[in-house]
Amino acid sequence: MKAVKMEIWVFWFFVFFSFLLFHVCFSDAQTPGFVSLDCGGSDSYTDELGIQWFPDDQIRFGQSSNISIPDETRQQYMTLRSFPNDNRKYCYTLNVTTRTRYLVRATFMYGNFDNNNVYPKFDVSMGATPWSTIVISDASTVEVIEMIFLAADSTISVCLSNATTGQPFISTLELRQFNGSMYITDYENQYYMSVSARINFGADSADPVRYPDDPYDRMWESDSLKKPNFLVDVAAGTEKISTKLPIDVSGDDKPPQKVMQTAVMGKNGTLSYRLNLDGFPGGGWAFTYFAEIEDIGADDVRKFRLVLPDAPQVSKAAVNILENAQGKNRLYEPGFQDLTLPFVLSFKFVKTPDSTLGPLINAMEINKYVKKNGGTLDGPTITKLVSQYLSADWAQEGGDPCLPVPWSWLGCNSDPQPLVTVIHLSRKNLTGNIPSELTNLGGLVELWLDGNSLTGPIPDFSGCPNLKIIHLENNQLTGSVPSSFGDMQNLRELYLQNNLLSGRLPSNLGDNLVVNITGNANLHKASSRSSQTGIIIGSSIGAAVLLIATIVSCRFLHKGKTPEKKFGDQAHLGNVLPSKKKSASLESTTTEAAHCFTFSELEEATKDFEKKIGSGGYGVVYYGKLKDGREIAVKVLTSNSFQGKREFSNEVTLLSRIHHRNLVQFLGYCQEDGKSILVYEFMHSGTLKEHLYGPLTRERGVNWIQRLEIAEDAARGIEYLHTGCVPAIIHRDLKTSNILLDMNMRAKVSDFGLSKLAVDGASHVSSIVRGTVGYLDPEYYISQQLTDKSDVYSFGVILLELISGQEAISNENFGVNCRNIVQWAKMHIESGDIQGIIDPSLRDEYDIQSMWKIAEKALMCVQAHGHMRPSISEVLKEVQDAIMIEKETRGTREGNSDDISRQSLHSSIQLGSMDLGPTDSYLSIDESIARPTAR
Repeated sequence: MKAVKMEIWVFWFFVFFSFLLFHVCFSDAQTPGFVSLDCGGSDSYTDELGIQWFPDDQIRFGQSSNISIPDETRQQYMTLRSFPNDNRKYCYTLNVTTRTRYLVRATFMYGNFDNNNVYPKFDVSMGATPWSTIVISDASTVEVIEMIFLAADSTISVCLSNATTGQPFISTLELRQFNGSMYITDYENQYYMSVSARINFGADSADPVRYPDDPYDRMWESDSLKKPNFLVDVAAGTEKISTKLPIDVSGDDKPPQKVMQTAVMGKNGTLSYRLNLDGFPGGGWAFTYFAEIEDIGADDVRKFRLVLPDAPQVSKAAVNILENAQGKNRLYEPGFQDLTLPFVLSFKFVKTPDSTLGPLINAMEINKYVKKNGGTLDGPTITKLVSQYLSADWAQEGGDPCLPVPWSWLGCNSDPQPLVTVIHLSRKNLTGNIPSELTNLGGLVELWLDGNSLTGPIPDFSGCPNLKIIHLENNQLTGSVPSSFGDMQNLRELYLQNNLLSGRLPSNLGDNLVVNITGNANLHKASSRSSQTGIIIGSSIGAAVLLIATIVSCRFLHKGKTPEKKFGDQAHLGNVLPSKKKSASLESTTTEAAHCFTFSELEEATKDFEKKIGSGGYGVVYYGKLKDGREIAVKVLTSNSFQGKREFSNEVTLLSRIHHRNLVQFLGYCQEDGKSILVYEFMHSGTLKEHLYGPLTRERGVNWIQRLEIAEDAARGIEYLHTGCVPAIIHRDLKTSNILLDMNMRAKVSDFGLSKLAVDGASHVSSIVRGTVGYLDPEYYISQQLTDKSDVYSFGVILLELISGQEAISNENFGVNCRNIVQWAKMHIESGDIQGIIDPSLRDEYDIQSMWKIAEKALMCVQAHGHMRPSISEVLKEVQDAIMIEKETRGTREGNSDDISRQSLHSSIQLGSMDLGPTDSYLSIDESIARPTAR
């Protein structure tokens, strides 16, 4: 008996110990509220900062991998966990305490873990709320994202999904609990705060200040950190100062003393900076931290104001650190809970006229408000369902059931807060009764529970009025078929075969309902339905299915059968003509062969090739008009050119299989008497080149928002070539003369004579270098290995042309020893002098923030190495963001009161005047209360 008791005691000890170990791994480290997961790691250890790390081996999904960076010594970055590039999301779930504030941090270092050198891009979400898109641009750089939140539930989920390139992966996941109320806001129940900047001014090294100097392990970045567009445009006379004296930072969660012991001072009366804010434009939280750490004379006064462009209300209050902080070496922290900020933030601190000393700043924090998504409306019901099967893999996916992508066994509608529409739990080893939660899903359309071991009766599904399809076959269900099925007006298919059901089918089942009850020996038709054909019994199912399939197949075959086009003596074109097969990813559902024009037709349409409208390396383009009134552009390739004929064949092949509104429409071809001719739709407004610095410049100037819209159109066309065609198509000769404009100034990409099909799965295409000087990717020129990033380089040059109105190559416009727009623009942009490259013809009719956004993205596009460049999809998103900025600015200029409220910058002292509507991503407060708030 004692032995049995001892065994029971030992058993429960190990159960408790296992629970404690799991709880420690995911909830506590050496400091209460600390979680530090080394993703992909296998051991627990303590790092050089004194932080305890634990492996993430409790997660069931993904694969542990080692990085390939020999010089990396930080153990937490030597491994990572990667996940498949599929339609699923992969989630970590962390325990938290409700009504407590936390910081959650995720880091990502690619390290070429997959040996593919394909830089991943994927999304990260907090539960149902999108958090960040991770874009890897360097194998050895650690990407860091942080979110501050008030816990509303006992767990949070961090999920990875939607990889557009490479595999989603994560290096570390950390949770840090705050004890005080520093980050309390009036909006924390509706918004998270994504950390955009946390700066330690006057830092004595480039390393961040963090734990143990900061007990909450926030990362205070050094102002001497070297990264693109981080704290540039520094005013002359800016000096670092520091003290070793203690600083009074009393109060919970305040900046650590080490951060406050350093500062910068504007000796000439001004401190000025510019930096990019991740995630902005939008509404945010911004606070500055001051401590008078310099010994100043009795008669000296340090007073200064914050100056933000176009926000004079922000600079009304003056800061006097000694007076505001009530003494030397004491913290003063004015800020704004509700501030609308741009992507590129330029700010100044300027001394007041009665001040004898220049401004001083120790630290700054800026966070962006992220609107919480309430999640799936059926979330609580689905969560209760899943809780009954926690040991099953399908129940471990985590996060919100539908957002940002549904669990693998669910389908959801597209509402912002979706409903579950499909449950697919076929062959999942389910036992017991059909879960009652399934009968309460009002949006459910399809229910698949076939192939399990479910027992008991079929429940009443009248709480699911939208159900159309129910699959309960191949279980062990007993009892009768509920009569409530007859009241479900939308029900079309009810599969009940191979169960233990008994009795008679209800007589009220609809005439349009197909019911299968085979394999239920004691279940019979209702006598009143004996003449109806919707019920399938016994072996008749095989015949019925075969009959239906045969009818459907015959109809499809008859409908889809079309006579093959005949090309007479054009048979020598061979592979020029497009294949009858077409990728499902292409826009059209059927492939039409290219139309073959006769030479006489084109002679008539062009009036014997009378009007020349363009020329290129492979031919001349003429204007024409067909008999049906369509205007056309007729491109005649240069005679007796082997290369020209080859490019002709290439272009016919490509243009016959691709269709997109931002690609010039291909109408057909002609090949007679040694002539090779291509026929396109006519674009009335000519080329982008002509409008930027050609003959149309004076006639019809193109303003900045038009230029952005042209860039958007062109980027959409290129994105389709790169991602919408299988295999992908690389244009290889993008330039302003190949971007054509219609009568509404909408852009389409043309000229596919040099395009190449990417080999599916290959990282590049070996190719003899073709292209145009000035737009040619230098990496492609050197290696002769073509990738989609070669097109991105060319597009970056086009963006610089849109900003500057300058040609890609010029002997006169770019100064001494500089003929290339890339060199010239890079020199100006990186020094902060964007005005030096902006086209004077734009006449200041633009928002400088949108201009900066495009300039910086253009520089990323023209990086020397392709793997450092963004994808065209990322460029497109930046262009769209810039358009949004311009439209909001235009609305403000035109007096649109709604846009004015979205552009204004405010304090958040009062809550009553705030509108937190669910569709508004910006916060707004009455301007009359715009003044700093000191906590």
